[in-house]
Amino acid sequence: MAKPTIAFFKFSSCAGCQLNVLNLEPVLLDIVGAVDIRYFVMAKRENFEGPYDIGFVEGAVTSPRELMELKKIREECKILVAQGACACHGGIPSVKNFSGMTQREMEEKVYTELWDLKSFPAHGIDYYVKVDAYLKGCPMDKDEFVMLVKSALKGLNPLFRYHSVCNECKLKENNCLVLTKGIPCMGTVTAAGCGAQCPSLGRACEGCRGPASDCNAASLARTFIDLGLSRDDVVRKFRKYAGNTPEFSKGAEAV
Repeated sequence: MAKPTIAFFKFSSCAGCQLNVLNLEPVLLDIVGAVDIRYFVMAKRENFEGPYDIGFVEGAVTSPRELMELKKIREECKILVAQGACACHGGIPSVKNFSGMTQREMEEKVYTELWDLKSFPAHGIDYYVKVDAYLKGCPMDKDEFVMLVKSALKGLNPLFRYHSVCNECKLKENNCLVLTKGIPCMGTVTAAGCGAQCPSLGRACEGCRGPASDCNAASLARTFIDLGLSRDDVVRKFRKYAGNTPEFSKGAEAV
């Protein structure tokens, strides 16, 4: 019986999510033994055209070339997975969407030669094509990646969490950073699944996994103002990773 074929693609991003796949030392060989990785430029010299059973796409779409490639990838993949914050919501590249500058002004600040530059606002891939599954986070969580691959091999839907990081903090019996230290943490509005890694180390959640299923971003934005953040700082909090989403937009627009 032929192994399921898998492909990995990258658009505008740091390649951290693909690197996380390669960092799966304990189980990577098991995964390689269970599937046929046909396309993975970061990891292989020899790569092959589709079709593929599963395609993982990292990165936001920021140019016509990427958009054309994405549509071709969608046609070639039975299952298409958005891999990481940039592919899910636009991520860090989407910060440029809210700069207040025109596209031309932004390009002139960054580049010296504009004659061959073709760019547009950054969006996650589901802005343009149908996405079947999401691996959230910056970078995506390795355990969730393994769960998704295993579930796909068994023909099952992966059981991903949709409550907030705040719930995970409570399960770990962490002290709330907002209540005990006045640290502006995004945990109450951010989707769980990371194991509350940042708050467990005394660092505020930055919202890289995007909005939880029932987040009240406007309320948290007002709390941040009460903690002493400026309006601009609050807006930046909600625009950093998932500013394209309607849920986090409410936080940015609430102050």
